[in-house]
Amino acid sequence: MLLVTVAKASQSACLLRCGVRQGPIRLRRRLLHELGNQRIPFLGPLDQGFQQLWDSSYSGLVLKQACFLPGELHGRVQAALLTLQRKGCLLKDLVRIRERDVLTSVSRALLGQPGHTYRYLDTRLFAIPWHSEDTEVKGQSCCDPDLRAACRALWELNCFFCSDVPIKKGGEAVTWGLAPKLLEEEDTGSEHSEVSKHSEGGDSDSKQSPEADAESKHSEEWDTDSKHSSEGCSESKPNVDWDTESRHSSDGGCGDRTHGESVDSKQRAGGSTETGPAKLVGQDRPVTELKHSLSGYHIEDEEEPNQDSSQGCSRASPPPTAGMGPAQFNVTLLNYMDPAAMSQLKEEPYYGMGKMAVGWHHDENLVSRSPVAVYSHSCHDDKGVSGEGSSSSENVFWRIGLKVAWDIHTPGLTLPLQSGDCYYMRDDLNRTHQHCVLAGDCARFSSTHRVAECSSGTLDYIQNRCREALSNLHTDPETGSHNLLSLLPSTLQNCEEIHNEVEFEWLRQYWFQGQRYARFCSWWSKPMEQLEADWRLMEIMTQLFLAAVEEEEPAQEARREMADILLTALTDRQQHRQTWRDRCHSSLAQSLPPEESPVDRPFWGCDDTSMPLTFDLADIINRVESLLWSVTLQQGCEMFVLERRGEQRALACFLLCSDERHP
Repeated sequence: MLLVTVAKASQSACLLRCGVRQGPIRLRRRLLHELGNQRIPFLGPLDQGFQQLWDSSYSGLVLKQACFLPGELHGRVQAALLTLQRKGCLLKDLVRIRERDVLTSVSRALLGQPGHTYRYLDTRLFAIPWHSEDTEVKGQSCCDPDLRAACRALWELNCFFCSDVPIKKGGEAVTWGLAPKLLEEEDTGSEHSEVSKHSEGGDSDSKQSPEADAESKHSEEWDTDSKHSSEGCSESKPNVDWDTESRHSSDGGCGDRTHGESVDSKQRAGGSTETGPAKLVGQDRPVTELKHSLSGYHIEDEEEPNQDSSQGCSRASPPPTAGMGPAQFNVTLLNYMDPAAMSQLKEEPYYGMGKMAVGWHHDENLVSRSPVAVYSHSCHDDKGVSGEGSSSSENVFWRIGLKVAWDIHTPGLTLPLQSGDCYYMRDDLNRTHQHCVLAGDCARFSSTHRVAECSSGTLDYIQNRCREALSNLHTDPETGSHNLLSLLPSTLQNCEEIHNEVEFEWLRQYWFQGQRYARFCSWWSKPMEQLEADWRLMEIMTQLFLAAVEEEEPAQEARREMADILLTALTDRQQHRQTWRDRCHSSLAQSLPPEESPVDRPFWGCDDTSMPLTFDLADIINRVESLLWSVTLQQGCEMFVLERRGEQRALACFLLCSDERHP
């Protein structure tokens, strides 16, 4: 059986080396098929070699224990999270995965700098402002005092992270105490490898849903409802204490943190009769043999065509960037996950780490090499009773799992989180590694602070774009009539691109999320009204553009170029409008509560005389296509005539020269 497995893996590796190209999903399925019941090693705090693995391959990860944050800050932040949940601000998103709408299993809300947005899975979230003192507009109230106070508390947490995350002091990394029994095993030359931690289970791919196939597209907060049939497997671990040391603060050490029964032993207790550490896959099969048989594969859930070849090997994170300044976190994405409400959590398929609330991913849409800071709060009820208050022997803690991207040789790593703990991903850890969230036994909030890439994602940006487009429109102050100032093809093309950007990246994104924003915060209401007014003027500009193309005054070449630009813009607009209409009227969208149901806006009927053009652009597109064909045909005829005339002149010159040479 072992030889058959190795032969299959070797054959697959050979196919890859021969250049047989397969999609990432197919590769993932094939890898899982080859693994079968086998699992790649991973280490937790109770395993020998855990600290060494952390230092060598996960050095960009930092744990900050709850005791190193100010107690008052904990209280305000946790109360703020519950306030936002109580007011209905944390909602599931309707996202787009491989041309298909999916409702996320995680509820979330975005807070951040006023006017900032965050885009993921074809969904743009609009930030509720921090409501900090220096950004609050006097005399203007966009939400009630409780919500304002909650937002401000999270702004205070953001300020703490901005100053704390960049600090790099010697020895700040968390050090984990090894269990006495594990140390004894090491001293006596235990037969078990340091990296022998596994699970056994059914084929992880055979019954996995399309959403699970797409888990690579999800960021920590992006995971969608997925179904997985395989059950987790089993091994047990002795009850031990694990302690940590952190030098983030001068407040003193946190002391021993006793988790009692580990999360792994708790999960395994119900799934297996094994009492000792699990043996390596293939019975006593060496880890190196497993690595060799799978050497043709990269463990990666998303396609990264620009990765260099060096990512195919195990390596530590790069050294810290010198002179790191303050981390300017501009948004935080709040997440609420309740395992009881997340049906059929899927098993982690590669390492057997347990049930995943969020699949493997990189956090996306961030400034390159920027850090990520995460605050974790677990609670057993809607009153916010912390998960750490219950008996540790009956508690399964939330954990994060990490793995080196494009690497099957480095063991994975899991890190338990108590309520109030924070972890930082520094340097380029988010780019070179992936992480997942492993479910605990109670509900969990997380506040994930990040430096979002907002070069095209702020209100100021899109307002400037609108001004740029509308600068080509002149309005007569007396008559109110409009005309275009320039008919240069480059200017017209830019205006139409801005027109499409406003409609599909802002207006429709905003209204697709229903009335959720206006219900509890009106900050975006007036800006979106102004964007819609600007967009209406751009509809007038398109009408004027169409009229200019249909006139016969411009030269044929200029007219053909203008028609080509207009046709491209209108075709894209028509396709996008149909896509958004289909999404708004899908059965999944219509199943949402009225206040969360997508709104198909802007939309208008054929009898709406206030709009310069019809919503359905099919007839207009046909007109422009016919005109373009006519102009092109006419140009072709003219070119043919010119060529014929040129040939005739050349023939006449030839005959004239011949007559002169032969009188």
